[in-house]
Amino acid sequence: MIDMIVGLMKKYKEVILYLVFGVLSMIISIGTFSAFVYVMHMDALIANILSWIITIIVVYFTNKKWVFESETNGKKEGLKEFISFVVGRLATLGLEELVLLVGIKWMGLSSFWVKIVAQVLVVVSNYVISKFIVFKKK
Repeated sequence: MIDMIVGLMKKYKEVILYLVFGVLSMIISIGTFSAFVYVMHMDALIANILSWIITIIVVYFTNKKWVFESETNGKKEGLKEFISFVVGRLATLGLEELVLLVGIKWMGLSSFWVKIVAQVLVVVSNYVISKFIVFKKK
């Protein structure tokens, strides 16, 4: 039984680590978003962008080092990878902002619950972008 579990963990290591760091990124994103909206009384869309900036910095380094184990040769290649990462995340930020706009502003739903739904969509989209575009094996 233990051998089977260890085997599954090795086989799905990348997905497991992505989920672990995905949960961490959701906690950071939702935590900072909530602090900006509920403590600092910011507009939800502005709060989301600030939350996104904080989260993306943490996520880039965790994904690069532990999830996708990406190695770059030199600053130029590293910068290209980072820019690719940011562009991919900007695309999913657009998706997230759209979900927040529709859910919070147009439908009047709870910003907290709309943010959670948006985060689930974003995490899945970000995995696909990271795996097949940003950190693809050379």
